[in-house]
Amino acid sequence: MRIGITGHQQLDDPADWNWVSDTIRAELAKLSAPLIGVTSLALGADQLLAVLVLEKGGSIHAVLPYRDIERSFSPEDLPAYKRLVAQADVEVLSTPGSDADAYLAAGLRVANLSDVLFAVWNGRPAVGKGGTADVVCYAAERGIPLIHLNPVFRSVTRSGPSSAH
Repeated sequence: MRIGITGHQQLDDPADWNWVSDTIRAELAKLSAPLIGVTSLALGADQLLAVLVLEKGGSIHAVLPYRDIERSFSPEDLPAYKRLVAQADVEVLSTPGSDADAYLAAGLRVANLSDVLFAVWNGRPAVGKGGTADVVCYAAERGIPLIHLNPVFRSVTRSGPSSAH
């Protein structure tokens, strides 16, 4: 089963990452193996899903928005990214336009490849083009099964076909 992720890189309260981690871990336990995490390997939710899928013995399909994505990571964050990308089957997109255009294309590609899409999302509009809200809206329009984890309210909601359970 292909499990995609869209979500925040940072949360207002960093302690909420523990809830997100525990919730994703519990949701993954309900899904059929083999598990394939589909992620752009951005900081935050993307890398968390990758770590948790690998922890369960699954594999990673990385959809990178552009070839030199490493330039977007700080020196402190680059080693974690490199460890994960080294364990992934990697697809690199070649999207004309800005980095934001590439991020949106990667988010849509992740959604399209997913049997179910996790969204670690506070429910607010996207800050920039290609943000979590844009990908959630796209997935909803296409009927992609969605599991929305709202770290603000610590709630989980499902939408789309019943296969998301």
